[in-house]
This record gives sequence, structure tokens and C-alpha cells, in this order.
Amino acid sequence: MIRKSVKRFSERIMPKQTASTGGVTAPVPTSTPSIAAPGARGWRDYALLLALACCWSSTYPLTKIGLGSIPPITFISARSLVAAGFLLIVLRLRGMRIPTDLKAWKLFAVQQTINSTVPFLVITWAQLYVPASNTVVLASTTPIFAFLITWTITRHEPASLLKLIGAVLGLAGTVAIIGLDALGGFGKEIFAEIAILLATVSFACATIFGLRLSDYDPMVVAAGSLLFGGTVLLPLALIVDQPWTLHPTPQALAATIIMGIFSSAFGLMLFYMCLTRLGTLTTNAQGYLRIPIGVALSVVLLGETVPSNLALGLVLVMAGVAAMTVPGETFKRGLRRLRK
Repeated sequence: MIRKSVKRFSERIMPKQTASTGGVTAPVPTSTPSIAAPGARGWRDYALLLALACCWSSTYPLTKIGLGSIPPITFISARSLVAAGFLLIVLRLRGMRIPTDLKAWKLFAVQQTINSTVPFLVITWAQLYVPASNTVVLASTTPIFAFLITWTITRHEPASLLKLIGAVLGLAGTVAIIGLDALGGFGKEIFAEIAILLATVSFACATIFGLRLSDYDPMVVAAGSLLFGGTVLLPLALIVDQPWTLHPTPQALAATIIMGIFSSAFGLMLFYMCLTRLGTLTTNAQGYLRIPIGVALSVVLLGETVPSNLALGLVLVMAGVAAMTVPGETFKRGLRRLRK
């Protein structure tokens, strides 16, 4: 019964690959596929969008809980393997398989390295010194750095004044958070916050590299990448952390499993369901929802506070991300309405 339910749910989210092409042409999870404009939208569709934002915004509070008794390398390896295992089960139920050719696995390896393994190791280490709420806001600047890389290096997309304004607002938000914290002295927290920003640059590079994976089903890319990352980190975790000597708390174990299934695997499935039902632009709105929800979860679950500089940075980063993703025509229509 459970197997049939999971299969039906996964098939509703994403279509099977077609035999004629060898795979659905869709980008990887780090970039947004082009989906046809959806029809009528109901409250259930927007409930899915809210659920997606909750899935992804819970990542950093859950990481903070897991780090209470599980070292970073072991935590990331376990979370990746849990997520990969869940996605492999879903793929099996859908009659799909992971590619075995060397070319595919080279791409999976690079994508996982710059989109998950390296940045998440850096962020997980940084969260030993930085509150989860600060991490949520700083890690949300990926679209801003993606624009700056595109604008200054790759130039594969046109730059607009609105996007430039968004980048400036986002950078101002990071200065508000890190700069005002730095007035109290350059301690480990400041260097950890800078490390989080460097990790978001890696995320931004992954969104650009991900275009090379458009010939593969997104769920196949996710499963293969997570499997590679978890497997590569496992020997390192065994050597450095010696997991058999650890005594993780039930809360830390629960956080690891929830992150793997809920935040990673299930979040990806909801992402593509939202694309199908709501379209690209509306689905991108979860980026704005993720920031306040993530900060709220940090306050509720961890008892963190929101100092004035973080509140200012949160507003500026949200405004920057909004400016980066709102279409120019939509912005112009909004201005015309305000003038009336």
C-alpha cells in the first residue's frame, strides 16, 4: 500500500523519461525548469508552496540541532546517504535507473562537489559558531552572487537595472549583518559568517554549471549526486570522526533523518510539483518565504534572538532576492499602478 502511494505521488510530480530521447530535458534542481503557465490555482497549490518553503528553510535549524552531538563530516555524509536512499527508492518505484556511464558520473561528481559537499561542509562548520538565523539569511544570497558571476564572467544572460539594484541591496544586507558584528571584534563568528558567504558563491557556481546536466531527469541528478557525495565523505567520516565512538542524542539522529528525507528528498519532489501546478515565477517566490520562515524556526526551535542588525539584513536581503527574481514587466506594471 505504501509502495503504491509513493509511486503515485512521485509520478504526479514528474513524468517518466521518454524512450525516444533517453531522458526528459529538464535542468538540475539548482536551476528552475521552464514550465508552461499553469491554469487555475487553488489554496492547495499555495499550501504546497508553503510546505516547500518550510522544507528548505528548516535545513539550518536542523543542522544546528544535529551538530549538538554529531561532527560536521559525519552529519553531512549521513544526511546525503539518507536522501539518496529515499530518492533511489522513488526512482525504483518509477522504473528508472541511475546512469552507469563515466560521463554522467563525472558531471554528478562536479555538481555534488560545488552544490553540496564543499558548501555544506563549510556551512556546517560555520554553524558551530554562527546562529542558525544568521545562516538562513546569509545563505539566501545565492541568486545575488549568481547574478554577479553571470554579469562579470560568463555573461550568458542579460543584466538589467532591476537585477543590479537587487544585487546592491543583497550585498548591503550582508554588510549589515557581518559588518556590524565585526564592530565587536574579529572573532571566529565573523570568519564563519564570511565562510557562509563563500559557500553561497559555490552554490551560485553550481546553478551555472547545472545547465550542463539538462539532458538528465532532475531526480536522477539529485539521487546520483547525493549518492556520490555521501559515499565519498563516508571514509573521511570513519577516519576523522570515528562514528562508532560517538553518542548522538535522539534529537540529533532525528534531525539527520528529517533533513535527509524532509528537507532534501521530499523538498525536491515538492519543488517540481509546485513547478507543474504554479509555474516558474510563482515557485520562485518560495525564496522570499524561506528567509522569514527559517529565522522564525530558529527562534522557536533553538530559542535564538533577532538583533537589530540581523533584522535589517533580513529585510535588505529579501528585497534584493525579490528584485533579482521579479520580472521587469511585472515590476513596471506595479509602478504604474502605484502612480494611479
